[in-house]
Amino acid sequence: MTHSITTIAFDADDTLWHNERFFKLTQDHFASLLADYVEGPDLMGRLLEAERRNILHYGFGIKGFVLSMIETALDITDGRVPQHVIRDLVETGKDMLAHPIELLPHAREAVEIAKVFGRVLIITKGDLLHQERKVAQSGLGDLFDGVEIVSDKVAKTYTRIFDAAGDGAARGMMIGNSMKSDVRPMIDAGGWGVFVPHDLSWDIEHAEEPTDHPRFRKIDDLGQLPDLLSDLSKTG
Repeated sequence: MTHSITTIAFDADDTLWHNERFFKLTQDHFASLLADYVEGPDLMGRLLEAERRNILHYGFGIKGFVLSMIETALDITDGRVPQHVIRDLVETGKDMLAHPIELLPHAREAVEIAKVFGRVLIITKGDLLHQERKVAQSGLGDLFDGVEIVSDKVAKTYTRIFDAAGDGAARGMMIGNSMKSDVRPMIDAGGWGVFVPHDLSWDIEHAEEPTDHPRFRKIDDLGQLPDLLSDLSKTG
């Protein structure tokens, strides 16, 4: 290939398959369970505060989300939350963990075309067991040259992965729906960051777009990735 990009990585949740919408549905259910104690917007604010605090303790993923809901329910009710509410939240978390994978449009085609341009990875964060299960159930696992499940996504994470699995971050591309976790730290590491917006996004993952950076690109969906890769290969 003529272009300098030799390794292309994809985020998983809400880039290759749906994820955040299940969290939103659970938040709506959570609000209904605690409607007698607090109004929805106030409850969601308290839950977000708990999630921010607990990331360092529980990491990213459904298990930490459920524990944050339980903690919020206890705080909101001064410890008087009914037992059946706690039980309901635990069972809801199990349902989320067991939910089947639903690929986003063009996901398979995007990964297949990326393989024409170089090595292809998944780089995702979250609970190891659950993320491994989702990769296996997606039907895409065999297409990837490597799967990296990390505790967080920062510049040094991408430097380490692309040094080990590719030719360094400078010759790598990261594609994802999170400006904070997928795009900006990859650019900081010296690589290409491609933003694929999703209709739903977690407030914690918001960040400003580096619109003036020469290695930043934005596409509407994965269906536009082949043209982007083709254009970059012509100008490389």
